[in-house]
Amino acid sequence: MISVAKAVVDLPKAALALLFLFLVACAREPEAVIRLDGQTMGTTYHVTLINPGNLHGDELKRQLDYQLQHFNQIASTYIDDSELNTLNRASIGEWLPVSEPLFNILSLAVEVSWLTGGAFDITVAPLVDLWGFGPRKRQGKPSAEEIEAEMAKVGFNRLELDMLEPKLRKTAALQMDLSAIAKGYGVDAAAIWLESLGVTDYLVEIGGEMRVAGKSPRGDAWRIGVENPGADSDAMLAIELGDIAVATSGDYRNYFEEDGVRYSHTIDPRTGSPITHRLASVTVLDASCAFADAMATGFSVLGAERTLKLAEASDIPVYLLEKTEQGFVARYSSAFKPYLPVATPNTAVEGEQ
Repeated sequence: MISVAKAVVDLPKAALALLFLFLVACAREPEAVIRLDGQTMGTTYHVTLINPGNLHGDELKRQLDYQLQHFNQIASTYIDDSELNTLNRASIGEWLPVSEPLFNILSLAVEVSWLTGGAFDITVAPLVDLWGFGPRKRQGKPSAEEIEAEMAKVGFNRLELDMLEPKLRKTAALQMDLSAIAKGYGVDAAAIWLESLGVTDYLVEIGGEMRVAGKSPRGDAWRIGVENPGADSDAMLAIELGDIAVATSGDYRNYFEEDGVRYSHTIDPRTGSPITHRLASVTVLDASCAFADAMATGFSVLGAERTLKLAEASDIPVYLLEKTEQGFVARYSSAFKPYLPVATPNTAVEGEQ
């Protein structure tokens, strides 16, 4: 995997987040806690620093906002003159230089595409638009002819990356969209920046994707809850984390129905149509939030069985919620098992070995 640590930390929408942090009140919270909040990438960010030394919140927020704005200028599809949109407008066959941060994220995206057999693909945007889940709003199911026409504009293998320059060219009229990986990358870059300032205990969260290190404000490990979409908050799975990143992708809230058929917003780039399996939520743990972010999307396309098979082969901690006739059932890979609590009340857990 391309390490985000190699990116220039000059820093710089995706599935609705299914994670939130349990910041349980306690009697003795460390005196030095800085919390930063703001908006970026069409969503919100939250940063918590514990014992930040001589660092000051106002100055940290100013620098973080600047870096996130800079990253948006590189990777956003909503900024007309962003670097990514410049590449999207480039002629077929034209080699163009790419900045180091954008090249790193594109390289990682292509790596995840190969790993998932094309289930993750940053060129899927034309199909998302066609089905009415993108900026171009439309109603109803598209025709087979329309799907075929848009499929000609999709395919990560039609991107060529020159690892020496770095530069890129397209061999088809591709439109790249980094919404399923950019938030994770932004989290990683912000975390690396904080570490460069000497911060060892922190949480960085952008749009639900997060990375933690060290201790929480309670003085113990950071704790998160994984939402069960079929139950109330008491059915959440609470897990404690070490120095790791977490990303979640979910399918059950964004869809439309036509003639009694439910069409998910999650589009399979390999078929051009929404997924039809019952996997509702995927949570992935990894040292890299960008990798976890992208893999959560890829796994959401693959479905539970293929996800667990790939996760076992690649030793990836993954936790799934699958819709059944009896409700939502949780399954997980062997690598996720150490993160499970000893007792998991109100949550049906099926381990997959």
